Amino acid sequence: MKSPIHITPFSIRIEEEILFDLRERIRNTRWPDQAPGAAWDQGTDLDYLKQLLAYWADGFDWRAQERDLNTVDQFRAELDGVYIHFAHKRARHGHGIPLILTHGWPSTFIELLPLVPFLTDPHAHGIDGPAFDVVIPSLPGYGFSDRPAQVPVNYQHVAGLWHRLMRGLGYERYGAQGGDFGAGITTFMALADPEPMVGIHVSNLEITPYTGAGSRPLLAAEKTYLERNQAFWEAEYGYKAIQSTKPQTLAYALNDSPAGLAAWILEKWRSWADSRGNLDERFSRDFLLTTVTLYWVTQTIASSMRDYFDNDNKRFRVTIGPEQFVSVPTGIAVFANNFVDEGTPPREWAERLYNVRRWTLMPKGGHFAAAEEPELLARDIAAFFAGLWGSSRREADGVAS
Repeated sequence: MKSPIHITPFSIRIEEEILFDLRERIRNTRWPDQAPGAAWDQGTDLDYLKQLLAYWADGFDWRAQERDLNTVDQFRAELDGVYIHFAHKRARHGHGIPLILTHGWPSTFIELLPLVPFLTDPHAHGIDGPAFDVVIPSLPGYGFSDRPAQVPVNYQHVAGLWHRLMRGLGYERYGAQGGDFGAGITTFMALADPEPMVGIHVSNLEITPYTGAGSRPLLAAEKTYLERNQAFWEAEYGYKAIQSTKPQTLAYALNDSPAGLAAWILEKWRSWADSRGNLDERFSRDFLLTTVTLYWVTQTIASSMRDYFDNDNKRFRVTIGPEQFVSVPTGIAVFANNFVDEGTPPREWAERLYNVRRWTLMPKGGHFAAAEEPELLARDIAAFFAGLWGSSRREADGVAS
C-alpha cells in the first residue's frame, strides 16, 4: 500500500527582483584586506573571491542554469506538513532498482545530478550493471525543502522521512546511497528500518562506530587513522564548532552578504575536494556559482547549518551504542583525497559498524564524489547492487509501474 503523501510537480523559477538584488549586493561588497602569508592559509583568498564575484555579477547566467536544472523531473512531497523537494528519474529501459541518493553540507541536490545518466541508463555509458530509478531529495532546510520546526532534525529524523518518501512513491524494496550527512542518514535508514533495504552504499564514513567497553581493541591501522583524523580536524574544526553551537549568529552575515556566503561555502569545496588547491581545475565556475546561488535565492544557509546543531551539539550528539550494527549489506567507496589530510580509513574500522560486502579504494576523487568522479562512483554503486538485487527472491518487489 502506498503511503498517503501528497506529491506535486515542481520547477525552479526565481523572481527577477531577487537576482537583481543579488547582483547589486555583489557590486557593493565591502572587501576586507588581504590576509598575510600564503593564499588560502587563513581562509578564502581575496583575489580568487574578487574574480569569482565579478563573474557572478556580470557573467554568470542563472537563467541558463535554471533551464538546465528544469530538464530534470522535480517534485515536492508533503510529509507531516513539511514539503520536501526531490528529483526523480526512472530507469530509461525497463524496471530499475529504486535508489535514494542523499547529499550533505555545503552541498545541494545538484551535486548528485551527474550520477543520473550513469545510473538510469548504464549500458549507454559502458557500465555493465543494473539500471536504477533514482530519487534525489534536498535535505530539510536546503534549497526548496522545508525544515521542520522541531529540534533535533537529525540523521534519524531524516531517515524516517526518506523511508516515507520512498514508500509514498510506491517502492517497497529499495537501496540508499549518500556522502557526508547523506552517509549518516543512509546509515540510520538501515539501522532503524532495515526490512525494505536491499543494501546501502556510502562514500565516506560519517558515523563513528562504538569503541567503548566490550568492543575489540583497536588495530594499529585504526589507531593511525584516528590520529591522522584528529590532527586533520584540529586544523579544520572551526566551521563545525560555530555551526554546532551558534549557527544563528553566523547566519545573519551569510544570509546578508553574497561575498560572505560564497567565501564560507567555497572554502570547504576547495579544502575537501580532490582539487590540489585549485577549484577552477576541478569544478566549473558555473557549477560552483549555481550551488551558491541556490543557497542565496532560497535563503537556506541558516537552516542548512542547523544540521550541525541538531547532530553535533552536545545536547543532541548522535552516538552509536554497543548493540547497534548495520546488518544491511553495505558498499563503501573510499575516495583517495576525501578530506585530503584525514587519511584512509582501514576496512576494519568500517566493519565495526557495517556489514561490509564491497570495499573500493578509489584512485582519485574527494569529498564531493558525485560531482568530482560521477562515473567512478556510479560504476561502484552499480557493481555493488548488481549482486544484491540479482540474488533477491523478491527482485521485482518495490518497482513502481
